Amino acid sequence: MIEKPLTSEDVEFVTTLHGEEQISFVVLMQPRGDQADVLLRAIDDLAMGELKEAARESEEPEGKNARASAELALEVSLEALRQSGSEAIGQVIETHPLDKLTSVVQESDADEVIVLTAPHYVEEFFHRDWASRARHKVGVPVLKLFAHSE
Repeated sequence: MIEKPLTSEDVEFVTTLHGEEQISFVVLMQPRGDQADVLLRAIDDLAMGELKEAARESEEPEGKNARASAELALEVSLEALRQSGSEAIGQVIETHPLDKLTSVVQESDADEVIVLTAPHYVEEFFHRDWASRARHKVGVPVLKLFAHSE
């Protein structure tokens, strides 16, 4: 599960987690929307010392307006994974992401879930971030990684 396009560092990291073993990915892209409100994201930005980002939180598209950028981010990420030699498919999910994640894990017989995200300190503190919530739902190990920035 990702919330922004994978960087080259992200791709290298996730594709080498298991050494030379051939792996495939089912990528679920969660666009910005109801999963976290603007105030929580602004607090996270402030905690990281990113004052300009905190001020711009209300300018970022959310919900249905974020769909097009989420689809583009997904395609870029899938292509980067394929270029690294991995199999990769994916989809944008807007409603009930944990339910969809659970069904994808079951349907694909996944060995693990990787949640690649920016730090969300407030949500993490209260264990309301995607990785913490997924650990109680999907039935396989959940690895939380922080995304790189390019």
